[in-house]
Parts: sequence; C-alpha cells; structure tokens
Amino acid sequence: MSETPSDVQETPTHGTREPELLHAMATIDYRSEFIRKLIHLCSLSIPTIYFFISKQLALELLVPTFLAFFVVDLARFYHEPTQAWFYRWFGWLLRRHESDSKTKRLTGATNILLSAIVCVLIFPKIIAVNAFAILIISDITSALVGRRFGRRRFFQKSLEGTLAFFVSAIVVVFLAPKVEGLALEYGIGIIAAGVGAVVEAASTKIDDNITVPLSVGFTLWALYALLLPAVDLYRLI
Repeated sequence: MSETPSDVQETPTHGTREPELLHAMATIDYRSEFIRKLIHLCSLSIPTIYFFISKQLALELLVPTFLAFFVVDLARFYHEPTQAWFYRWFGWLLRRHESDSKTKRLTGATNILLSAIVCVLIFPKIIAVNAFAILIISDITSALVGRRFGRRRFFQKSLEGTLAFFVSAIVVVFLAPKVEGLALEYGIGIIAAGVGAVVEAASTKIDDNITVPLSVGFTLWALYALLLPAVDLYRLI
C-alpha cells in the first residue's frame, strides 16, 4: 500500500499539473490514509516477535491468522451478509482496487500476512526480519509523505514518497539486527533499501506488500552471498 494506488491508471493531459495528478490518483482521503497506516504499523509486531521465536511457531501463528483474513476477504465478494457487515465497518479504509468486485483483489492486511508467511518460509530469519521491517516502516513513511508533499511523479508514485521510503529504510537498516554487525552489512542493507524503494514505486499488478519484502530479501541474500560468503545467515534460528 502506498501513496498512489498502482492500479489506477491516469495519463496526464495537456496542462495537467503533476501534484494534481498525484492527488487524483489517490482513492482515499488523507485522514483515512493516516488511520490505515496506524493500523499498518501494528504489523511491525510480525518481524519483532519472529526475531524471538522459532520459524515453526511463527508459521503456526501466521498461517491460521492469514486463513481467517483470507476467508473474510473471499466472503465479502461472494456472501452478501458478510459484504454488508464488512463495508459498513471497514469500507472507508479500502482503496478503490481493494473493493473492486470485478478484480476481487485481497486487502492490504491479507497481503501482508501472505507476504510474512512467504518471507518466513523462504529467507533466513535475519533477512526476513530486516526485509519485513523495511516494508512496514518505509511503506508508512512513503505513503504519508507522498500524499502530503508529493509534487513529482516517479513511476506510479511520487518522487518525494520514494525518497521518504529510501531514507526511512536506511534508518531501519541501522536499527535492525545484523548477523555480525560488520560495516559491510550496513552497506548491503542500504543497497537493498534502494532496490525496495524503486520496486515500491514501480509495483503495478502485484501488491507492494509482497514485492517489496521479496525484492529486499533477495537482494540482501544475494549480496551477502557475493560480498560476505563466510557470514552464517542461519546463525539466528
């Protein structure tokens, strides 16, 4: 989820100012965006808790939670009573593409849980924790800064939002745990943060809650293998 929904395609017409275009691409107001991101911040508990528990326990917690959200997501499209209840209470938080009955796309919350499961299954714990922490913090920062201060378009988002993503991701890189605390580990993290920022800005069909942590995670993994092959990424179990 980011400051300008990627599935809303609008082409600038003659005389259209970029700030106006960026504003038009947003499908919920700023207050709803802010509340949505406060809820999104709760997802930071996923990498935080995972750091202290086993992979198996993390999956035992994540999979049932994801299935519950997924069932509700499906029911809101196919079961009218659920649909009425859901949109009464949560409809104002949804982006246009999330409530489109034709495309039937999952909500951001369901995508985050799916993304967390994939990251836990694929990556070493230290990489999953770093990649997912970047997703949560930097997605929030990008959306709020981009919605408020976005003036220049960059791919499907604003340049200001993308820069906010990158800067906040660097902060996460320096605060998140590392394997050995080597200087090069932080350099690797900064490169991965840059990749994540570009991927977030360019994400279109696939939700950025999935593309961002996967791109950051694979970049981290590849750079560790290339530049720090002796570092044991599985030291943290």
